[in-house]
Amino acid sequence: MPETLIAPSILSADFADLGEEVRAIDEAGADWIHIDVMDGHFVPNITIGPGVMKALRPHTQKPFDVHLMISPVDPFLDAFAEAGADIITVHPEAGPHLHRTIQRINGLGKKAGVSLNPATPAKALDYVLADVDLVLVMSVNPGFGGQKFITSQLRKIEAIAKRIAKEGLDVRVEVDGGIDADTAAQAVNAGANVLVAGTAAFRGGAAAYAENIKALRGGG
Repeated sequence: MPETLIAPSILSADFADLGEEVRAIDEAGADWIHIDVMDGHFVPNITIGPGVMKALRPHTQKPFDVHLMISPVDPFLDAFAEAGADIITVHPEAGPHLHRTIQRINGLGKKAGVSLNPATPAKALDYVLADVDLVLVMSVNPGFGGQKFITSQLRKIEAIAKRIAKEGLDVRVEVDGGIDADTAAQAVNAGANVLVAGTAAFRGGAAAYAENIKALRGGG
């Protein structure tokens, strides 16, 4: 199984100083920088667009792991690719043709991910799993940080991880929502190998970030 990667979500960073926050979390040991993009339509919150992401790009060389919680998603793929995304993750419900969306992301030279909301079954990956680089299992309902981990998603993580192994695919399993040192361990034991953490990564200010990430790695 691949090593466990930590992808702090800047949703929990200080938005008044995002550039420095990205630098600080990078230096503290983040593997990826997770960027939650919300449109106030697909999810009940609004965050940032490609312009802000482009402004953040010079602050780190770490991969930008971009989770698009927007619908329709297809018209915005090019803009986020051009703004510096390395991985673009979309929801099956965010457009009429998931396979076509994945093809477009790959055509832009980016890695493609599919995200499953808590009520979205693993079966939604049928016919596209071999075409993606990442499956993101939401362990909270998307829209806001600081929510409680939904334990039923552990079964989904386990089922997806087993299927990936059985089919011999090079696909990472990412989990996002309510991740702390305890739930990180549960998620990794179920088969996740990328952990998104917002509150648990960014609490305490920049001086605490390295210890926060170290605690999350304890789950791996």
